Amino acid sequence: CREVALGHLCEFIEDCEFTKLSVRVLHFLGDEGPATARPTVYIRHIYNRVVLENAVVRAAAVSALAKFGAAPKADAALQRSVRVLLTRCLDDRDDEVRDRAAWGLRMTGAEQTRSRYVRDDSTFSLAVLERRLVEYCADPQAAKRSRFDFAGVPRVSRAQEEETRHRVRLDAMDQVLTGSALSTSAAAAKDDVPQSAEEERSMDNKLLAAIPELAAFGEQPLVSSQRAVELTESETEYVVRCVKHVYERHVVFQFDVTNTIAEQVLEQVEVAMESDDIDGLLQPVVAVSIPVLRYDAPGTAYVAFERLTDDIPAASFACTLKFIVKECDPATGEPEEGDDGFDDDYSLEAVDLGPGDFMQPTYIPDSDALWESLEGGESIETFALSSFESIEECITKVCDLLNMCPLEGALSPRSKAAHKAAFTGKWMGRAKTIARTRMTYQKGAGVTMELTVRSEDPAVSELVVSAIA
Repeated sequence: CREVALGHLCEFIEDCEFTKLSVRVLHFLGDEGPATARPTVYIRHIYNRVVLENAVVRAAAVSALAKFGAAPKADAALQRSVRVLLTRCLDDRDDEVRDRAAWGLRMTGAEQTRSRYVRDDSTFSLAVLERRLVEYCADPQAAKRSRFDFAGVPRVSRAQEEETRHRVRLDAMDQVLTGSALSTSAAAAKDDVPQSAEEERSMDNKLLAAIPELAAFGEQPLVSSQRAVELTESETEYVVRCVKHVYERHVVFQFDVTNTIAEQVLEQVEVAMESDDIDGLLQPVVAVSIPVLRYDAPGTAYVAFERLTDDIPAASFACTLKFIVKECDPATGEPEEGDDGFDDDYSLEAVDLGPGDFMQPTYIPDSDALWESLEGGESIETFALSSFESIEECITKVCDLLNMCPLEGALSPRSKAAHKAAFTGKWMGRAKTIARTRMTYQKGAGVTMELTVRSEDPAVSELVVSAIA
């Protein structure tokens, strides 16, 4: 079906008189054509555009040709043919076409060059890059200390970047439809814009660095939760959610608390955590409370544990919100005079800590080449997951447990009977790790999954597999 569609597009551009449409079709052919069984069929149609079209279309055709020569499936004969055509383009009368031809010849040469500059479908996380650059430029001494470190900026796939932009557009559309974007106050409208996950983590890191007891653990966490865990329902008296931060030797639990009762003000708000699974592994060292928590004004409490060994703890914590309640005037939010308040507590959902909390979901470019290079650090396990009613349900749960970045198509099974998926991440923000799964589903028996993990640190592979067990 794909070959037929591409064939129709090739015929379309033969008679197309619209430059923009021709450029888009050529770009699409360059992306999809190299993956077909007979890529040479499309090369002839693309090169015809170099001979017959204007400079803009010729430049697009040259870029499409270069993609055929740099594709993973391109054999030696195909690469030679593409390089011959690109060499002819070096004599084009337009400098843009000549430059692209020279670039294409360079990119279709060495295998390492092709992998780095052509096949790498990743890009920097633009929100993080922008924030780091702003912080770097705002620090007068930063340039004197060192150059800007691009290694500290996470990379994401093009699909993830497009998904993020699409989500931002949907959020903006929702604001218009609900009327929040029509606020008379520009500042109020700005406050209504939801923060991205990266912006929230940046704000969390600034709050952590502002607390001396927690700042001593490190400049910033090695790993932070991508999503907060809701510990209460959104309609309850007190709304609490938890974010986990992992340092080299410490684990910090951040509790964001909101008081939804206008007639009460809470004081000395803290979270008590208890677990029977941390003996000899974790030791509580710091607890930071919220001095005063007024109505609809979120506050943050922290509980920090020190890791006593190199073993990765797996524990479930029973959590209780403790505080002093004082009656207050809803209009002013101030406690009634002479009210000493009374002690109270509120039970929260349990908080789990496991191997997935030590993994930073990270898109790793050219993961296939990395997979082959990590053959020595492999761990394989087969699981019978009878409780799942579909592969889609199972792969979503596996992604949550591993806490790794799903590669393209991982969360969208095309078959109800079988599916393959791949995930990437960095253990403790450092050791590159890849997980691959093969799943089959049989009605009545559930899902059978084979999980294979490879990592730069061989011990990590077994730890990641244990996240499922």
